[in-house]
Amino acid sequence: MTHRDFLFHLLHDEVERREAKQLHLRLRRASFDSEKTLEDFDFAFNPQVPKARVVDLATCNFVERHENVVLVGPTGVGKSHLAQALGHRACRAGHIVMYVSAHEMLTKLRASRADQSYDRCLARFASPDLLIVDDLGLRPLENDEPIDLYEVIRQRYERGAMVITSNRALEEWPPLFVDELLASAAMDRVMHHAHVVVIEGRSFRQPKSA
Repeated sequence: MTHRDFLFHLLHDEVERREAKQLHLRLRRASFDSEKTLEDFDFAFNPQVPKARVVDLATCNFVERHENVVLVGPTGVGKSHLAQALGHRACRAGHIVMYVSAHEMLTKLRASRADQSYDRCLARFASPDLLIVDDLGLRPLENDEPIDLYEVIRQRYERGAMVITSNRALEEWPPLFVDELLASAAMDRVMHHAHVVVIEGRSFRQPKSA
């Protein structure tokens, strides 16, 4: 091996090591529930999952364009898995990602009001390139939660991408905000640049038929 080839391989290995370290850091900071990827998603289990659309979203062009992905459908059809898989792809593409359940996000925002850190807490959810909010509408929103959810949506509008999963159909979302005007403003921003993926079929958690 010539000195030039040796130097090339040495620098190439160093670049790969640094990129792997940065990817590991992005994945850790994303706070995924577990490592869910498209490679380990069983599309054959539920043919109603629109594989072509999901694969297209996995290019993460929607993140670069600050668009939203809305995954809706009954429990157990793979919404959370697909949301985290898209987040994993975004991390691999170099984007900063945060995964959080809707309940956890709203709980943290409510707690931040008590210790006067609301603006800082809100900024944490507004700043990532991609924010994944899992299980929106699993329970009714209470007190200031509709306003907090609206503020997250408003601050991210056309500045950052979101992936939102929900067991509720889109027409069931407005009542979550309680106030009609607040609901209209929030839904208008969510849906303006949105890729809506409706998933039907049986739950992955149900035992397979014999």
